[in-house]
Amino acid sequence: MDLVVTAAGATVRGVAAVSPRWGATLAMPLFGSVAKPRPVRPDDEATMWRARRRTVRIAGVDRRGVDVDTYEWGGGARTVLLSHGWNSRASQFTPLIRELVAHGYRVVAFDAPAHGSSAGRRTYLVDWLDVFAALQQRYGAFDAMIGHSFGGLATLVGVAGGTDAARVITIAAPADADLLLSQFQGMLGYSDAVSARMRERFATRYFPGQPDPFAWLSSVRRPLPAEVPLLVIHDEGDRIVPYAEAGRIMSANAGGRLLATTGHGHNRILVADAVLDAVLEHLEVPSAARTSPASPGVRTATVLPAAAAGELISASVAA
Repeated sequence: MDLVVTAAGATVRGVAAVSPRWGATLAMPLFGSVAKPRPVRPDDEATMWRARRRTVRIAGVDRRGVDVDTYEWGGGARTVLLSHGWNSRASQFTPLIRELVAHGYRVVAFDAPAHGSSAGRRTYLVDWLDVFAALQQRYGAFDAMIGHSFGGLATLVGVAGGTDAARVITIAAPADADLLLSQFQGMLGYSDAVSARMRERFATRYFPGQPDPFAWLSSVRRPLPAEVPLLVIHDEGDRIVPYAEAGRIMSANAGGRLLATTGHGHNRILVADAVLDAVLEHLEVPSAARTSPASPGVRTATVLPAAAAGELISASVAA
Protein backbone atom coordinates (compact mmCIF):
# COMPACT_ATOMS: atom_id res chain seq x y z
CA MET A 1 0.00 0.00 0.00
CA ASP A 2 2.87 2.39 0.79
CA LEU A 3 4.32 1.76 -2.66
CA VAL A 4 0.95 2.57 -4.25
CA VAL A 5 0.69 5.83 -2.28
CA THR A 6 4.29 6.73 -3.12
CA ALA A 7 3.72 6.11 -6.82
CA ALA A 8 0.43 8.04 -6.81
CA GLY A 9 2.04 10.97 -5.03
CA ALA A 10 4.93 11.08 -7.48
CA THR A 11 2.54 11.03 -10.42
CA VAL A 12 0.36 13.81 -9.00
CA ARG A 13 3.39 15.95 -8.19
CA GLY A 14 4.83 15.41 -11.67
CA VAL A 15 1.62 16.45 -13.38
CA ALA A 16 1.17 19.37 -10.97
CA ALA A 17 4.58 20.72 -11.95
CA VAL A 18 3.04 21.43 -15.35
CA SER A 19 -0.37 22.49 -14.04
CA PRO A 20 -1.68 22.53 -10.44
CA ARG A 21 -5.19 22.20 -11.84
CA TRP A 22 -4.25 19.04 -13.73
CA GLY A 23 -2.60 17.71 -10.59
CA ALA A 24 -5.81 18.27 -8.64
CA THR A 25 -7.83 16.59 -11.42
CA LEU A 26 -5.61 13.54 -11.12
CA ALA A 27 -5.68 13.49 -7.30
CA MET A 28 -9.42 13.96 -6.89
CA PRO A 29 -10.52 10.39 -7.77
CA LEU A 30 -7.96 9.05 -5.30
CA PHE A 31 -9.53 11.06 -2.48
CA GLY A 32 -12.74 9.06 -2.52
CA SER A 33 -11.14 5.69 -3.22
CA VAL A 34 -11.41 2.99 -0.55
CA ALA A 35 -9.00 0.15 0.12
CA LYS A 36 -10.15 -3.45 -0.29
CA PRO A 37 -12.64 -4.18 2.53
CA ARG A 38 -11.23 -5.87 5.59
CA PRO A 39 -12.76 -9.24 6.44
CA VAL A 40 -14.92 -9.68 9.52
CA ARG A 41 -12.72 -10.75 12.41
CA PRO A 42 -13.39 -14.27 13.72
CA ASP A 43 -14.41 -12.90 17.13
CA ASP A 44 -17.07 -10.75 15.45
CA GLU A 45 -18.58 -13.36 13.14
CA ALA A 46 -21.19 -14.72 15.56
CA THR A 47 -22.60 -11.26 16.24
CA MET A 48 -22.77 -10.43 12.55
CA TRP A 49 -24.48 -13.74 11.75
CA ARG A 50 -27.21 -12.91 14.27
CA ALA A 51 -27.98 -9.59 12.58
CA ARG A 52 -31.17 -9.06 10.63
CA ARG A 53 -29.77 -7.99 7.27
CA ARG A 54 -31.44 -5.68 4.79
CA THR A 55 -30.35 -3.06 2.25
CA VAL A 56 -31.08 0.55 1.47
CA ARG A 57 -30.44 2.14 -1.88
CA ILE A 58 -28.86 5.58 -2.03
CA ALA A 59 -27.66 7.74 -4.91
CA GLY A 60 -23.94 7.31 -4.13
CA VAL A 61 -21.17 9.79 -4.90
CA ASP A 62 -21.53 9.07 -8.61
CA ARG A 63 -25.33 9.52 -8.33
CA ARG A 64 -25.86 6.23 -10.17
CA GLY A 65 -27.34 4.36 -7.24
CA VAL A 66 -25.69 1.92 -4.85
CA ASP A 67 -27.03 -0.71 -2.45
CA VAL A 68 -25.87 -0.42 1.15
CA ASP A 69 -25.99 -3.39 3.52
CA THR A 70 -27.68 -2.68 6.85
CA TYR A 71 -27.79 -4.69 10.08
CA GLU A 72 -30.20 -4.77 13.00
CA TRP A 73 -30.00 -6.43 16.41
CA GLY A 74 -32.33 -6.43 19.40
CA GLY A 75 -35.92 -5.39 19.63
CA GLY A 76 -36.05 -2.53 22.09
CA ALA A 77 -38.11 0.59 21.57
CA ARG A 78 -35.03 2.83 21.62
CA THR A 79 -32.93 2.76 18.44
CA VAL A 80 -29.20 3.46 18.37
CA LEU A 81 -27.50 4.00 15.00
CA LEU A 82 -23.79 3.13 14.67
CA SER A 83 -21.64 4.78 12.00
CA HIS A 84 -18.25 3.22 11.22
CA GLY A 85 -15.13 4.99 9.98
CA TRP A 86 -13.15 5.06 6.74
CA ASN A 87 -11.77 1.70 5.58
CA SER A 88 -13.80 -0.05 8.27
CA ARG A 89 -17.17 -1.81 8.53
CA ALA A 90 -20.10 -2.32 10.88
CA SER A 91 -18.46 -5.30 12.59
CA GLN A 92 -15.93 -2.99 14.24
CA PHE A 93 -18.70 -2.19 16.77
CA THR A 94 -19.27 -5.80 17.85
CA PRO A 95 -18.45 -5.35 21.58
CA LEU A 96 -20.65 -2.25 21.72
CA ILE A 97 -23.45 -4.01 19.83
CA ARG A 98 -23.48 -6.82 22.38
CA GLU A 99 -23.59 -4.35 25.28
CA LEU A 100 -26.39 -2.28 23.78
CA VAL A 101 -28.56 -5.28 22.96
CA ALA A 102 -28.02 -6.67 26.46
CA HIS A 103 -29.33 -3.37 27.83
CA GLY A 104 -32.50 -3.49 25.76
CA TYR A 105 -31.65 -1.30 22.78
CA ARG A 106 -32.39 -1.92 19.14
CA VAL A 107 -29.07 -1.43 17.33
CA VAL A 108 -28.74 -0.50 13.68
CA ALA A 109 -25.50 -0.33 11.67
CA PHE A 110 -24.42 -0.35 8.03
CA ASP A 111 -21.49 -0.89 5.71
CA ALA A 112 -21.00 2.34 3.77
CA PRO A 113 -20.52 2.09 -0.01
CA ALA A 114 -17.19 0.42 -0.93
CA HIS A 115 -16.93 -0.81 2.68
CA GLY A 116 -17.64 -4.18 4.20
CA SER A 117 -20.21 -6.12 2.19
CA SER A 118 -21.71 -3.10 0.42
CA ALA A 119 -21.30 -2.41 -3.28
CA GLY A 120 -19.33 0.42 -4.84
CA ARG A 121 -15.73 1.48 -5.28
CA ARG A 122 -15.74 5.09 -4.17
CA THR A 123 -17.55 7.04 -1.49
CA TYR A 124 -17.56 10.16 0.63
CA LEU A 125 -19.43 11.75 3.51
CA VAL A 126 -22.49 12.50 1.38
CA ASP A 127 -23.12 8.74 1.28
CA TRP A 128 -23.15 8.49 5.08
CA LEU A 129 -25.69 11.33 5.17
CA ASP A 130 -27.89 9.63 2.59
CA VAL A 131 -27.77 6.39 4.60
CA PHE A 132 -28.79 8.31 7.73
CA ALA A 133 -31.78 9.74 5.87
CA ALA A 134 -32.82 6.33 4.50
CA LEU A 135 -32.57 4.66 7.91
CA GLN A 136 -34.40 7.53 9.58
CA GLN A 137 -37.25 6.95 7.17
CA ARG A 138 -37.25 3.26 8.13
CA TYR A 139 -36.89 3.59 11.92
CA GLY A 140 -37.95 7.11 12.78
CA ALA A 141 -36.04 9.28 15.25
CA PHE A 142 -32.91 7.75 16.77
CA ASP A 143 -32.45 7.69 20.51
CA ALA A 144 -28.74 8.06 19.85
CA MET A 145 -26.17 8.12 17.07
CA ILE A 146 -22.64 6.89 17.69
CA GLY A 147 -19.86 7.45 15.16
CA HIS A 148 -16.22 6.40 15.07
CA SER A 149 -13.57 8.44 13.24
CA PHE A 150 -14.91 9.53 9.83
CA GLY A 151 -18.29 8.17 10.90
CA GLY A 152 -18.14 10.48 13.91
CA LEU A 153 -17.69 13.51 11.68
CA ALA A 154 -20.57 12.29 9.51
CA THR A 155 -22.72 11.95 12.64
CA LEU A 156 -21.94 15.50 13.77
CA VAL A 157 -22.65 16.88 10.30
CA GLY A 158 -25.82 14.83 9.94
CA VAL A 159 -27.40 15.84 13.25
CA ALA A 160 -26.39 19.48 12.78
CA GLY A 161 -28.11 19.29 9.39
CA GLY A 162 -31.38 17.85 10.65
CA THR A 163 -31.01 14.11 11.26
CA ASP A 164 -33.23 13.47 14.28
CA ALA A 165 -31.18 12.02 17.16
CA ALA A 166 -31.74 12.62 20.86
CA ARG A 167 -28.07 12.08 21.79
CA VAL A 168 -24.72 11.98 20.00
CA ILE A 169 -21.48 10.18 20.82
CA THR A 170 -18.30 10.56 18.79
CA ILE A 171 -15.24 8.34 19.20
CA ALA A 172 -11.90 9.47 17.73
CA ALA A 173 -13.66 11.86 15.34
CA PRO A 174 -12.16 14.73 13.33
CA ALA A 175 -13.77 18.13 13.83
CA ASP A 176 -14.14 18.98 10.14
CA ALA A 177 -13.33 18.00 6.57
CA ASP A 178 -10.35 20.37 6.44
CA LEU A 179 -8.29 17.91 8.48
CA LEU A 180 -9.05 15.13 5.98
CA LEU A 181 -7.93 17.24 3.03
CA SER A 182 -4.78 18.30 4.89
CA GLN A 183 -3.95 14.68 5.71
CA PHE A 184 -4.51 13.68 2.08
CA GLN A 185 -2.13 16.44 0.97
CA GLY A 186 0.47 15.23 3.46
CA MET A 187 0.09 11.65 2.23
CA LEU A 188 0.62 12.50 -1.46
CA GLY A 189 2.97 15.43 -0.85
CA TYR A 190 1.48 17.84 -3.37
CA SER A 191 1.82 21.63 -3.16
CA ASP A 192 -0.47 24.23 -1.63
CA ALA A 193 -1.36 25.35 -5.15
CA VAL A 194 -2.69 21.86 -5.89
CA SER A 195 -4.42 21.85 -2.51
CA ALA A 196 -6.30 25.03 -3.39
CA ARG A 197 -7.50 23.47 -6.65
CA MET A 198 -8.43 20.31 -4.76
CA ARG A 199 -10.65 22.27 -2.41
CA GLU A 200 -12.39 23.85 -5.39
CA ARG A 201 -12.95 20.49 -7.05
CA PHE A 202 -14.05 18.92 -3.76
CA ALA A 203 -16.70 21.61 -3.25
CA THR A 204 -17.96 21.36 -6.82
CA ARG A 205 -17.91 17.56 -6.95
CA TYR A 206 -19.53 16.66 -3.65
CA PHE A 207 -21.51 19.78 -2.70
CA PRO A 208 -22.67 21.60 -5.83
CA GLY A 209 -24.56 24.76 -5.08
CA GLN A 210 -23.26 25.08 -1.54
CA PRO A 211 -21.71 28.56 -1.11
CA ASP A 212 -19.29 27.31 1.57
CA PRO A 213 -19.32 23.52 1.98
CA PHE A 214 -16.41 23.64 4.40
CA ALA A 215 -18.57 25.54 6.86
CA TRP A 216 -21.28 22.94 6.34
CA LEU A 217 -18.77 20.12 7.00
CA SER A 218 -17.44 21.57 10.24
CA SER A 219 -18.59 20.74 13.75
CA VAL A 220 -16.78 23.90 14.85
CA ARG A 221 -18.53 26.28 12.48
CA ARG A 222 -21.80 24.35 12.55
CA PRO A 223 -22.33 22.80 16.01
CA LEU A 224 -25.07 20.48 17.18
CA PRO A 225 -28.41 21.84 18.38
CA ALA A 226 -28.07 22.96 21.98
CA GLU A 227 -30.63 20.43 23.21
CA VAL A 228 -28.65 17.40 21.95
CA PRO A 229 -26.34 16.00 24.67
CA LEU A 230 -22.88 15.22 23.29
CA LEU A 231 -20.19 12.83 24.52
CA VAL A 232 -16.78 13.12 22.86
CA ILE A 233 -14.37 10.20 23.39
CA HIS A 234 -10.77 10.39 22.20
CA ASP A 235 -7.44 8.80 23.07
CA GLU A 236 -4.60 11.17 23.85
CA GLY A 237 -2.20 9.02 21.83
CA ASP A 238 -4.36 8.69 18.71
CA ARG A 239 -2.01 8.66 15.69
CA ILE A 240 -4.74 8.80 13.06
CA VAL A 241 -6.95 11.65 14.26
CA PRO A 242 -5.04 13.96 16.63
CA TYR A 243 -6.40 14.33 20.15
CA ALA A 244 -6.63 18.10 19.58
CA GLU A 245 -9.64 17.45 17.36
CA ALA A 246 -11.64 16.52 20.46
CA GLY A 247 -10.93 19.94 21.92
CA ARG A 248 -12.06 21.62 18.72
CA ILE A 249 -15.36 19.72 18.79
CA MET A 250 -15.87 20.58 22.46
CA SER A 251 -15.08 24.25 21.90
CA ALA A 252 -18.14 24.66 19.73
CA ASN A 253 -20.51 22.45 21.71
CA ALA A 254 -20.90 23.98 25.13
CA GLY A 255 -22.28 21.51 27.64
CA GLY A 256 -20.69 18.52 25.96
CA ARG A 257 -18.73 15.95 27.92
CA LEU A 258 -15.21 14.79 27.08
CA LEU A 259 -13.78 11.39 27.95
CA ALA A 260 -10.04 11.18 27.38
CA THR A 261 -8.34 7.79 27.32
CA THR A 262 -4.70 6.76 27.19
CA GLY A 263 -3.13 3.68 25.67
CA HIS A 264 -6.01 2.69 23.38
CA GLY A 265 -5.13 4.55 20.19
CA HIS A 266 -7.53 5.04 17.31
CA ASN A 267 -9.19 1.62 17.01
CA ARG A 268 -8.64 -0.28 20.27
CA ILE A 269 -10.61 2.47 21.99
CA LEU A 270 -13.78 0.82 20.65
CA VAL A 271 -13.30 -2.22 22.88
CA ALA A 272 -12.17 -0.44 26.07
CA ASP A 273 -14.45 -1.27 29.00
CA ALA A 274 -14.47 2.30 30.26
CA VAL A 275 -15.57 3.53 26.84
CA LEU A 276 -18.41 1.01 26.66
CA ASP A 277 -19.49 2.04 30.17
CA ALA A 278 -19.40 5.74 29.26
CA VAL A 279 -21.50 5.14 26.16
CA LEU A 280 -24.18 3.30 28.14
CA GLU A 281 -24.20 6.01 30.76
CA HIS A 282 -24.59 8.77 28.20
CA LEU A 283 -27.61 7.05 26.71
CA GLU A 284 -29.39 7.51 30.03
CA VAL A 285 -28.42 11.17 30.54
CA PRO A 286 -31.02 13.60 29.17
CA SER A 287 -28.88 16.72 29.51
CA ALA A 288 -26.10 17.37 32.06
CA ALA A 289 -23.25 14.85 32.04
CA ARG A 290 -22.39 12.71 35.06
CA THR A 291 -18.96 11.40 35.93
CA SER A 292 -18.14 7.73 36.41
CA PRO A 293 -15.37 6.07 38.40
CA ALA A 294 -12.22 6.08 36.31
CA SER A 295 -10.81 2.90 34.82
CA PRO A 296 -7.14 2.33 33.97
CA GLY A 297 -6.04 4.51 31.11
CA VAL A 298 -9.03 6.83 31.31
CA ARG A 299 -9.59 10.39 32.41
CA THR A 300 -13.18 11.53 32.68
CA ALA A 301 -14.17 15.14 32.23
CA THR A 302 -16.96 17.27 33.60
CA VAL A 303 -19.16 19.45 31.43
CA LEU A 304 -16.99 22.21 30.02
CA PRO A 305 -18.21 25.77 30.47
CA ALA A 306 -17.92 28.07 27.47
CA ALA A 307 -14.97 29.91 29.02
CA ALA A 308 -13.02 26.68 29.27
CA ALA A 309 -14.04 25.24 25.92
CA GLY A 310 -11.44 22.97 24.43
CA GLU A 311 -9.69 22.37 27.77
CA LEU A 312 -9.90 19.09 29.65
CA ILE A 313 -11.12 19.52 33.22
CA SER A 314 -10.08 16.32 34.89
CA ALA A 315 -12.59 14.78 37.24
CA SER A 316 -10.44 11.77 37.98
CA VAL A 317 -7.08 10.43 36.87
CA ALA A 318 -6.18 6.77 36.72
CA ALA A 319 -3.35 5.76 38.98
